[in-house]
Amino acid sequence: MTRQYFGTDGIRGRVGEPPITPDFVLKLAHAVGRVLKRKESRPTVLIGKDTRISGYMLESALESGFNSAGADVVLLGPLPTAGVAYLTRAQRASLGVVISASHNAYPDNGIKFFSEHGTKLPDEWEREVEAAVAEEPQWADSASIGRARRLDDAAGRYIEFCKSTFPNDLSLRGLTIAIDSAHGAAYHIAPMVFHELGADTHCMGCSPDGLNINDGCGATHPEALVQAVRAHNADFGIALDGDADRLQLVDGDGRLYNGDELLYLMVADRLDRGEKVEGAVGTLMTNMAVELALKARGVEFVRAKVGDRYVLEELEKRGWLLGGEGSGHLLCLDKHTTGDGLISALQVLKAVARSGKTVAQLLQGVTLFPQTLTNVRLQPGQDWQSNERLRDETGRLQAELEGIGRVLIRASGTEPLLRIMVEARDEALARRGAERLARTLEPLRAAQPG
Repeated sequence: MTRQYFGTDGIRGRVGEPPITPDFVLKLAHAVGRVLKRKESRPTVLIGKDTRISGYMLESALESGFNSAGADVVLLGPLPTAGVAYLTRAQRASLGVVISASHNAYPDNGIKFFSEHGTKLPDEWEREVEAAVAEEPQWADSASIGRARRLDDAAGRYIEFCKSTFPNDLSLRGLTIAIDSAHGAAYHIAPMVFHELGADTHCMGCSPDGLNINDGCGATHPEALVQAVRAHNADFGIALDGDADRLQLVDGDGRLYNGDELLYLMVADRLDRGEKVEGAVGTLMTNMAVELALKARGVEFVRAKVGDRYVLEELEKRGWLLGGEGSGHLLCLDKHTTGDGLISALQVLKAVARSGKTVAQLLQGVTLFPQTLTNVRLQPGQDWQSNERLRDETGRLQAELEGIGRVLIRASGTEPLLRIMVEARDEALARRGAERLARTLEPLRAAQPG
């Protein structure tokens, strides 16, 4: 059975259009509640959300759906995705639910779930839920319906958890940190975490109005943070996305570091302190310079499919701890069960505080390879994989780039596009390579109806 509603990270879409409508969300929660009751007579579900105006409506629908199946609900209010995962585990709840569309603009929203252990749930569980959605509801009677309550100190508990991942013998005292919370779920949490660890903080993106989440700010628009770091003469800038599971970091010189570089820094910090790191996981898009730098230090590197969910799957399969994406999704599985922008930032700051070095010094010798990305529009369903010219030219280019670059060709999951990425030490070489491969597809594009 294929999944109809679930994507790679829960269910997401435009509010008011299926499946992000209150009637479907109620039906979904009722189905999830029934699935939970197959293993537990009185399940408890935690619900958190980001700051989108639609979160109130969807929260009410979820609450009603769970209660109608006989499941109790605990409302957490605005809280980062990783905070919901933490509290689900800490409260011994049956399930955690997050209402968020992450880095998307406010017209979108979504629902994602965490297991009792604070981890993302497998495809099999999602298929079971979809099967239950298709069944007739089984409404609980008055004596069996669930109850709802609010956990008033959810934010404070999560703040303390984040702080606990930073060494007790270290402090951020003397540092000035600019924080951009994207007017999202961490608007009231991120400033407190860094302030209570000793830093002077300057906040932006911390005034949500329900409509401004991710609007020209946060991890998807870090240029605003770069300007703020310079304006406040800050030592660091930390940008999060709407649900705070993604991190972009800026140093005092205004230089922006992406997730690929920060993943290497976290691995290198542990190696420098004598810890053993057997391997790390990136994605198909992870910069080759990071792969080569890790291998030079004896650390195995594995590429997963694009998406932090797949990075997590590879880490769990191999028993490793560190992984991430260039977008800023970073995983430290000995600190948390899921990606957490705040905890990732603290790991970087810990490395700086312990070593006495700057981020640039810690990354000395790791210069990202230029990447050229070309999108070729094709007809929906058009067969590009059997194109001999593309296959032959790709083979020749890969041979030329052996050890100094690589080629990645993949179809977009959302549009009729073929994404061609060529990476090389030399920017001109990467650009010419991408152009060569795109030219082999010109006959296909010319064949499209005008």
